[in-house]
Amino acid sequence: MTGRNQETLSLAIEELGGSANAHAVQAEAADPASLERAVAEGVNKFGRLDIVFANAGIAYATPLGSTELAVFEEVLRVNVTGVFFSVQAALPHLKEGASVILTGSTRATDGYPTRSAYAASKGAISSMARVFVSELSPKGIRVNVLVPGTTRTPIWKRSTAEEVAMEAANARAIPMQRMGDPEELAKVALFLASDDASYVQGAEIVVDG
Repeated sequence: MTGRNQETLSLAIEELGGSANAHAVQAEAADPASLERAVAEGVNKFGRLDIVFANAGIAYATPLGSTELAVFEEVLRVNVTGVFFSVQAALPHLKEGASVILTGSTRATDGYPTRSAYAASKGAISSMARVFVSELSPKGIRVNVLVPGTTRTPIWKRSTAEEVAMEAANARAIPMQRMGDPEELAKVALFLASDDASYVQGAEIVVDG
C-alpha cells in the first residue's frame, strides 16, 4: 500500500499483522517516479503483482467563481493522472488473470455543488476504465470500477454539531437512510479482485445504499 503519511501507513501495517503480511511505501500518487518506486518495492518483497487497486484520491471544494487554478489542478493530478500512472507502473508485472480496480464516485453524476474538479476527475475514471478494458483485455487483465456513495471514513469525525448535521443530511438523501461503512466498500473490492469475478470486465459497481 502507498500513502503520503508514514505514521498512518505504519499503523495500517500493524493492524494487518505486520510486515510479513503487508508492505507500505510512502509515495505520492501524482508523482510517476514515486509510483514506480513503490511498485518495485512491492514486487521485490512479494515476487509479483496480481491486483492493482488505484484508490488514492482527494476531494477539495472547487466552487465556481472562487477557485484557484492550483487547487483545481491538484485534484485532477492526484485523481486522474495518479490513477493512470499507478496502473502504468504496475503493468509490466501484471500477468493474465490480474485484476485492476479503479475508484469512481457517485459525485461524477449527482451534480453536487462546489465539487466540479472532483466530479470531473471521477467522470474521467469511468471513461479511462473503458479505454483500459480495450487495451488490457487481450492480455487477460480485468479492469473494473468501484463507485462509492457517501461513506463514513475518518473525514467524518463527528466531533462538532455541524459535522453531525452534515452526516444526517447525507443520510436523508440515501434510500437506506445511512452512510456506508468502509468495510462494505472493501468487500466489493475484494469480489472484483478475486476469481469470483473472473468474467466481470468493464463493470461499474455502485455501492451507495
